[in-house]
Formats: sequence, structure tokens, C-alpha cells
Amino acid sequence: MTTFYAAHNKAYVSVDCIVFGFDNNKLKLLIGKRQMDPGRGEWSLYGGFVEPNESLDEAAQRVLFQLTGLRHVYMKQVATFGAIDRDPGERVISVAYCALINVKDYAVNLLQEHGVEWVELGKMPKLYSDHNDMVKKAVGLLRRRINSEPLSFNLLPDLFTLTQLQHVYEAILGEEIDKRNFRKRIKQIDFIEKTELIDKETSKRGAALYRFNKRIYLEEPTFKL
Repeated sequence: MTTFYAAHNKAYVSVDCIVFGFDNNKLKLLIGKRQMDPGRGEWSLYGGFVEPNESLDEAAQRVLFQLTGLRHVYMKQVATFGAIDRDPGERVISVAYCALINVKDYAVNLLQEHGVEWVELGKMPKLYSDHNDMVKKAVGLLRRRINSEPLSFNLLPDLFTLTQLQHVYEAILGEEIDKRNFRKRIKQIDFIEKTELIDKETSKRGAALYRFNKRIYLEEPTFKL
């Protein structure tokens, strides 16, 4: 450790993970009661401090893995939050990351272990410090990117119906979508493949199941819905 900057004040750097899931046609957020001071007992996102041997991305990936047990998850940096009084404990600068996971991939025992739960985005309570602002910015990021990136598939199982896919779009955008136009556009996208399988669990008539072909997408990644 050098002493080059010894004359300057130091600040802590943390990462906060905004974890979204999709269940019962609703976009949901993973939050829990804060288990440390300051703010003990307040609703909060899950986060942690950046270690000396970590980059920001590595710290976010570590925190997300600790929370979910999942790797190779869709994650994007949202924004940096550095208001002087954002943390009453110390001067803490936090970098927020947005992650998308399939709720079914998240083990129930981890909810209990970490004291977190899924909350509908529309019923989100007041969160600790500026965490509500973090969530708001993350939702804005998703809304800007959903029509140009295939991010919605991260919230769905490997096999899904077009109705399920439409509900994901509607949940993120916060508005209804015309069913006929949506399906017409989806069927023009090569990397959304129709399979020979039929969904007999969520569809009374037995809707066709589709899947996202990542290989085809990577070969021709232009995507506009």
C-alpha cells in the first residue's frame, strides 16, 4: 500500500444488486430487511463492499452469487450513486447493478437464508437510503433496452409460450401490447424458435412452446421489436 494519496480523505465503495424476476405475469424485485447499522430493519437491496482485489464487476458478480447461487446471469451496470449524505454511517459511493433471473432457478432455501423475498415492483416499499432511485433507474434501463436486446429471455424458462413472452414485455414496459402485432413481429425473428412441444400446464388449449436460440442471435445480433 502506497502513501501517495495519504493527504486526501478516503471513501468506501460498494455495489448494490437490483435483482428482477418474473412471476405470475408480474415483474418482481428481490429485497430484504437490512441486517446491519445504519438502517437495520429497513427494506433494502442486497449489496456489499468492493474488496481491494476486486473490480466493480467482480464485486457485483460475487455479491449476486452469494445471494442467488447463480452464475452467468444477465447483469448490467446501472449508475453510480455518490450523494454526500446518502449513507449516515460513512462516505459510501455505491455502484448499482441490474440483474435478471428466472424465479424458478432461485432456490427457496436461499430466500430464508438471506432473509429476502420477492416483491411486486408496483408494491415496492420505501427502501433504505437511495435504493428506490436505483430501482427506478434500473427499470428505465430495461425499458430502453428491451426492444433492442433479447434481455426478456433471462426472465423466462428455456421453453416458453408467446403469451408468456408478451407478458414479460408488458410487465417491463408497464403497459399492454397489441397481441396480434406482437406475435406478427415475434414470428419474424429468426432466433425465437418454435418447437414441436406443447404447453399443457399454463394453456388449456395447449399453446406451442418457443425457445431463444443464442447461437443464431450471436451470428446476426440485430434486434428490433
